[in-house]
Amino acid sequence: MARILLVDDETLITDSLTYSLKREGFQVEAVADGNSALQVAREIEPDLIVLDLMLPDISGFEVCRRLRTFTTAPVIMLTARSEEIDRVLGLEVGADDYLAKPFSFRELLARINALLRRVALDIQASTPQAPATVLTMRDLSLDMEARRVLKNEKDVQLSGREFDLLQVLMKNAGRAMSRDDLIGLVWGTDWSGDPRTLDVHVRWLRTKIEDDPANPEFIQTVRGFGYRFIDPNDLS
Repeated sequence: MARILLVDDETLITDSLTYSLKREGFQVEAVADGNSALQVAREIEPDLIVLDLMLPDISGFEVCRRLRTFTTAPVIMLTARSEEIDRVLGLEVGADDYLAKPFSFRELLARINALLRRVALDIQASTPQAPATVLTMRDLSLDMEARRVLKNEKDVQLSGREFDLLQVLMKNAGRAMSRDDLIGLVWGTDWSGDPRTLDVHVRWLRTKIEDDPANPEFIQTVRGFGYRFIDPNDLS
């Protein structure tokens, strides 16, 4: 039974979502502020977090940024604001999905289930029975079994989505991958979020694995199409 942490200071929302999610078979813990969210997240280790942007103590952006220092649990960010900058900032601090208020419970439930399916597939792929496979390209290596990335033999901290995206790109090194293909392989073919999520994750991957993110050597943009991880034979 998956455990969900709800973070919202609107009692009507948390009471309603808690009731509805429990009816769907989830365990639910609800808190009303950011500091409580960080404390409870450490204590219960939730499988997924639904996080409101506007909180009474610290912003949802900051909460999400701090969560990413100790958990890879998927985060769905909620907000009453619909500006594009909010959506981009939420993704940049580590949110996996974004839902603007007001929203239907069925829409939230669909996104929760999609993210939990993705996590389950990640766990299945990294079970001890799976053969150890390491992709190495120059000073960058990715261990698919341990879900670990090294750059110059130093650990690179990636979110679950960032790791999945890098793995897909490295497996297809030298091949131009379309935006639709990448979104389908990383987020799932039933994902219906903002397609610009892909660009945000590519940008953050570049800041972590490229020596000069402004002039990337690994992840190249294929204008009007998608992205390409440079073939190892082309690396100097």
